[in-house]
Amino acid sequence: MAELTICGTYFTATDPNNVQSVKDALIMIDQTGVIQRILQPSDQEYAAQLQSARQADRLLELDSDQYIIPGFIDLHVHAPQWPQAGLALDRPLADWLNHYTFPLEVKFSDPAYAQRVYHDFVHTLLANGTTAAMMFGTIHFDANMTLAKEVVSQGLRGFIGQVVMDNPDQTPDYYRNSSAKAALQSTENFIQAVLKMQSRTGQTITPVITPRFVPSCTDEALVGLGQLARRYNLPVQSHLSESNWEHGYAIERFGQHDTTVMDHFGLLTDRAVMAHGTQLTPGDWQVLRERRTAIAHCPISNIYFGNGILPVNRLLKLGNKLGLGSDISGGYTPSLYHNARQAVKSSQQLTDGVDNHLLAEQRGVQGSRITMANAFYLATRGGAQALHLKAGVIQEGYTADLQIVRMHRALMPLTTADIFQRLMYQTEQADICHVFVGGREVYKA
Repeated sequence: MAELTICGTYFTATDPNNVQSVKDALIMIDQTGVIQRILQPSDQEYAAQLQSARQADRLLELDSDQYIIPGFIDLHVHAPQWPQAGLALDRPLADWLNHYTFPLEVKFSDPAYAQRVYHDFVHTLLANGTTAAMMFGTIHFDANMTLAKEVVSQGLRGFIGQVVMDNPDQTPDYYRNSSAKAALQSTENFIQAVLKMQSRTGQTITPVITPRFVPSCTDEALVGLGQLARRYNLPVQSHLSESNWEHGYAIERFGQHDTTVMDHFGLLTDRAVMAHGTQLTPGDWQVLRERRTAIAHCPISNIYFGNGILPVNRLLKLGNKLGLGSDISGGYTPSLYHNARQAVKSSQQLTDGVDNHLLAEQRGVQGSRITMANAFYLATRGGAQALHLKAGVIQEGYTADLQIVRMHRALMPLTTADIFQRLMYQTEQADICHVFVGGREVYKA
């Protein structure tokens, strides 16, 4: 008998363009948190399995306005920036970092402050339907371990990086690694501590190699981080061509795009996730495609700091790996529902263009629009592929990382496709009723 059976209608992405729906399914989850079987009302065993689960008190039967979708996967988030979410987004990126972000992150040298922020932040991610997240920490070992402990305690799938930033030309003296050697040693200590925690708890808690971005790191640090990524076979996360400033800095310093720089140092791998990419060129896309490196699309943040819009539709058609990121706090909300909506809106801006002084046929990039099905894929299946997780899909053999959401009251008849659209466009935190990670309930409204 299944450990838990959920009875309800679900939606799941089958590929970047299509969403499957199954009405009144029985999702049967085994003791390991994996979806063991999915039965439909037409299946011969359906009635017997439903009754058996009900009698054993192992049935969660949804209301008629509740629906099941995969848990969302956030590929790019700065956990220590949670206190400043929604602040100072009218500043240019470099000013925002130096006047707000770096002064905030240095506060995480205080263990009590780190505990308070990270406890609230992990809870908030789960409450918004996020079941896995790739996170930047700070340069502080103890604070990053506090984040790791919160992830394990609350049940989030956490991919956590200890940030490296040792370049005195681009980082403030009050918030900087003392040297490349010290940064690399502390990074390795963090890797070993998290791997030990992973072994002890059996939970998905993974250390991530984390050069903040090209401007913040010396060559020595980048060389060493590439070596650590290979030695431990770990994921890598950073920023790539996020803005005119960052893109231009790499060209000025190296005479190359930062894609080429990261590749040179061995930091573009099939386990790497690079955020933003609004200034990437077709040549950069090809390098990322060849390395199987994923791009974390952060549509809300890119509106403020990206100086451009990522051509998601074109990249999906080319075969690049893509997922969705909230980029707290360059993005003001941890909700991937909001980011999925912005992804669709931004794609329409790219299609139409925004400068009405140009002729309509000259101002946009035709064929750039994406659908909500595309955005849903990024938030679920695309993110799971980027992190090598057998999740993000409601399918037999996949982990039961799920969210149950309540749809707003309908005042007209809705098709199944209408219901999916309504859920994706109107769901807020208050509408998320249950969240499961590996079949275990980790949040309940």
